[in-house]
Amino acid sequence: MKKSTFFKDFKAFISRGNVLDMAIGVIVGASFGQIVSGLVNYILNPFVALFVKSGSLDSIKTVITPAVLDEAGNVVTAETAILWGSWLQTIIDFLITSFCIFVIIRLASKARAAAEKVKESDKGELEAKVKAEAEAKEADAKAKAEAEAKEQRQKQLEDSLLNQEKLLQEIKELMKNK
Repeated sequence: MKKSTFFKDFKAFISRGNVLDMAIGVIVGASFGQIVSGLVNYILNPFVALFVKSGSLDSIKTVITPAVLDEAGNVVTAETAILWGSWLQTIIDFLITSFCIFVIIRLASKARAAAEKVKESDKGELEAKVKAEAEAKEADAKAKAEAEAKEQRQKQLEDSLLNQEKLLQEIKELMKNK
């Protein structure tokens, strides 16, 4: 019977660095959500209050069933209402959060593209440098080979001249002996 590897797989999943990064992202995301909610509640809502009679988005609602109060003024049955203002506030939170995430992702993408471009240009420069070094070595080897060939030709010429001088000497001696 095959043993379940569920816990082994879970342990491997938790052990990866990605899980830690994801956990940090969730914590930062929650904090960022609080920042955006604060922005909406404490900065945007006062501006909205200028245009809304009740003073805030939270007070915009459609009451379906009003609250029932006893003689002491305590709520016996809570009101049933559609909270349009709270819903609008949630939409504004979402739009601001989405916009900020979009900006962050866009900046990260541009930074990654710039880094890849630099990496490619560095790679191109490295390839050009290696190519230039190879060409320089090839040119040096060619120049050395040409110099050796020239030296060898010079030696052959010198040897040929020496041989010609010897032959002339021999011819002179033969002419004298005749």
